[in-house]
Amino acid sequence: MSLAAETNESLARMSDVLIYSSMAVYTLAFFAHIAEWVLGSRSKVGRTAAALTATDTTAAAPAVTVQVKQAGGAAVLDRPKVVTRSAAGTRDVPDGPGAAGGTVQGDLYGRIAVSLTALAFLVEATGVVFRALAVQRAPWGNMYEFSTTFSTVAVGAYLGFLVARKNVRWLGLPLVTTVLLDLGMAVTWLKTPSDQLVPALDSYWLWIHVSTAIFCGAVFYLGAVATLLYLFRDSYENKLATGGNPGSFARSVMERLPSAASLDKFSYRVNAAIFPLWTFTIIAGAIWAGDAWGRYWGWDAKEVWSFITWVGYAAYLHARATAGWKGRKAAYIALIAFACFLFNYYGVNIFVTSKHSYAGV
Repeated sequence: MSLAAETNESLARMSDVLIYSSMAVYTLAFFAHIAEWVLGSRSKVGRTAAALTATDTTAAAPAVTVQVKQAGGAAVLDRPKVVTRSAAGTRDVPDGPGAAGGTVQGDLYGRIAVSLTALAFLVEATGVVFRALAVQRAPWGNMYEFSTTFSTVAVGAYLGFLVARKNVRWLGLPLVTTVLLDLGMAVTWLKTPSDQLVPALDSYWLWIHVSTAIFCGAVFYLGAVATLLYLFRDSYENKLATGGNPGSFARSVMERLPSAASLDKFSYRVNAAIFPLWTFTIIAGAIWAGDAWGRYWGWDAKEVWSFITWVGYAAYLHARATAGWKGRKAAYIALIAFACFLFNYYGVNIFVTSKHSYAGV
């Protein structure tokens, strides 16, 4: 074995070690997120916010949020800030205090969870870089590499929102759980030895087309989680508005989340922002297909499901602008569109024979 081959093999082994190490750190972050939810409680902040808005169930009454400041290690109430979050004709409900419930102990575990998630992200990202150095190409030439890169980008997008001071810490637990499942599948069933690609894939379009597809999928995932939580939170708010009495577990979880209006707004904004990039992804793939196979579109399974995903998100954006289709109906369309993306991601590569299958799982 030549020196170059030995070096590449060592880099590949180091990449594997880093991926497994990131899984260990993600596991610690998972337990820290669990501790944030379990040990954090519905504090005075949450109770005060609920009391202030107990009678404000119409759109004419603005919602009230309560902020927490730390003074000498104790949580104290700041002056309530009045904000209107929802459109005319819908409920104005304040955002919950977050997974920590506004408590100092819960917030401590939440900060530990975010720190561990950031550390795991750095370790995993380094593993992806080592994989790229080992194969001397873009580190997403097969399903194993795509999965590890996808989870890295998803966590990076989440941390980017946090750095931008967006209220998304509630995404931490479902994100880390999904990342662990994704990496578990990658190292168990999708593991592929590092190797060079077939000539058709050896193109600069691999960097352009696949990288944008990964980024779009990661952001679509964040939007899908927000959409799913919106459906739960909206049902909870509807139950309260009609005089229902949710159980203690539902209250503990739902009242810490952002309002249904805030979740709906977040999911719409991220899906709308990333949709043009998904359009570019399909166009870039068509151009690459023209270079590699001599035709821009051949109704290959991957091409078809990419287009179906595009139609799904286009229908969602159209529904958001159509009277009678906003809210829950549009949310269902968004989840169907993301399910199409997942099938395109896993189903087509694993279960369907197509021109995109020769890269191996």
